[in-house]
Amino acid sequence: MDIILCVTGSIAAIEAVKLARELRRQGASIKCFMSDGACNIIHPYAMEFATGNDVILELTGEIEHVKYADADLILVAPATANVISKLACRIADNPINALLIAALGYGTPIVMVPSMNLSMYRAIKYNVEKLAREGVIFVPPRMEEGKAKFPHLDDIVLTVLRETSTGNLRGKKVLVSAGGTYEALDPVRGVCNLSSGKMGLELAKEAFIQGADVTLLGANLSLEVPSCIGMVNVVSAAEMFDKVQELIKDFDVFISAAAVADFKPEYTEDKIPSSEGRILKLEPNPKIIDSVKDLNPNIYLVGFKAEYDVNEDELIELAREQRERCGADLVVANDLAVEGFGSDKIKPILVSDRVEKLPLMDKRELSKIIIQIVSQNL
Repeated sequence: MDIILCVTGSIAAIEAVKLARELRRQGASIKCFMSDGACNIIHPYAMEFATGNDVILELTGEIEHVKYADADLILVAPATANVISKLACRIADNPINALLIAALGYGTPIVMVPSMNLSMYRAIKYNVEKLAREGVIFVPPRMEEGKAKFPHLDDIVLTVLRETSTGNLRGKKVLVSAGGTYEALDPVRGVCNLSSGKMGLELAKEAFIQGADVTLLGANLSLEVPSCIGMVNVVSAAEMFDKVQELIKDFDVFISAAAVADFKPEYTEDKIPSSEGRILKLEPNPKIIDSVKDLNPNIYLVGFKAEYDVNEDELIELAREQRERCGADLVVANDLAVEGFGSDKIKPILVSDRVEKLPLMDKRELSKIIIQIVSQNL
């Protein structure tokens, strides 16, 4: 993945070093163009360190604006009002503007990350909209303190990965549930589990990278969710059930990765005195995954089956039972005694028409495998 990173003269240029390093961690090769304004904020040596390549400050006989215009993607981060407006008007008065105009001629994907005063951002709205109609991708800034601020790195990196991916889920709508539900006992106490939501979030990110329109149905998530992923918050199993019933007909894929409580306690309106003993009366929650195919028979359904300290044969059999009961296309089974809630790793068994035992791996790695299976079967 060859990316040209253009750094222009916003104070947010100080974020470009971290951005370049993160893109390199994602496997990208980075070549950097810097404007004169950017060089007044950070030294070109900083970007040379971050990218591992010489920085282009002016055009030479190598006609760099043409040489690098046919890259996999050109990222302008930060993008000032100046560079956005000049591209909209096709003004090539410096190396970056010349590069961008040449890239439009090649059809190279361009991603811009606006960063400026809010009044300036409003003033160039017409130019942003004009370029967006022409295919330029904009990562929306964070609107804070009267400024259109540089977005979180995750939003930029995910957008870059999306625009350079194979786009196997482009045009598809994916709903992912994540986290752990909380079942209230009284106004201040409840019963919950320790699910972090990491698996669901990684699945949502990978589906987004592959071009899908993604909604994350999160139960009590404490994780930072990128703004490019739609977010619906719920607390209890009943709330998640109602939201799935409401949304599911509009989606092509549902990945049920949340740890939904099987039971809820009898609720007491008043706080139970701390000195008072109490026997909990539990009643079953509705099985969310069991209702999905009835509401949307054509949806691709992925379930998760988490057990504790069982042998592989038993785990596989329980996953098969779940798959048969709810009509899931794929069930991902794992033993929490191997890697528990909150871990970055998982040792999964994939149960569909066949059984595939996978080694211990990062949840991000598993998300790529699952999304690939989903895209192949759609």
